[in-house]
Amino acid sequence: MTDLLKLDIHQRVSWALENLEPNFVLTSSFGAQSAVTLHLLTIQQPNIPVVFIDTGYLFPETYQFVDQLTERLNLNLKVFKSDLSPAWLESRHGQLWKEGLSGLTRFNEITKVKPLTKAFDQLNVKTWFTGLRNQQADSRKHLDILEQKGKITKFHPIIDLTDRDVYQYLKKHQLPYHPLWEKGYVSIGDVHTTQPLSVAKTAQNTRFFGLKRECGIHELNF
Repeated sequence: MTDLLKLDIHQRVSWALENLEPNFVLTSSFGAQSAVTLHLLTIQQPNIPVVFIDTGYLFPETYQFVDQLTERLNLNLKVFKSDLSPAWLESRHGQLWKEGLSGLTRFNEITKVKPLTKAFDQLNVKTWFTGLRNQQADSRKHLDILEQKGKITKFHPIIDLTDRDVYQYLKKHQLPYHPLWEKGYVSIGDVHTTQPLSVAKTAQNTRFFGLKRECGIHELNF
């Protein structure tokens, strides 16, 4: 089999598009450095569905960033969200993110995991592209470039890129960081569970109060 890590990131995407099973999809949180993977995939597969999970609790700057990149890269954006509006969710369950690890897990299940599962069912996804990198978190340190998640193949074309590599790619292609990057946010999710690095002190603790790193989406096995 091809040693994918010896290929450059463009060659990796070409290999995946030629050798992995359609239907293809790219998920994006439109986080700090998301423009890299969005650009990388769409220059080779312009119409690839880009699945974005809208929790209803994102920063205004994130929604603006979604609009900016959708227009700039002409994205085939597919927005999915919970069947419950934020107001309805809180009426039924309260502010789950204030209820420790179990509350966070339940909140993420309702607002992120279930909508993603619905998206993949509707789009009949067979191959899932992501922007995960080993350097992002301890939970991602040992991820391989290619994973089998039940019936879905998961492909991480930039898995071994460093922060420096990301910076150079963005600069080369004149792509933006998320607007909150300049305010010290290195990982950006929901308003109530995201902190700038100056407050959290470590990158690991900038999300979910340091209680966990993953929201559950990347732990799914289809």
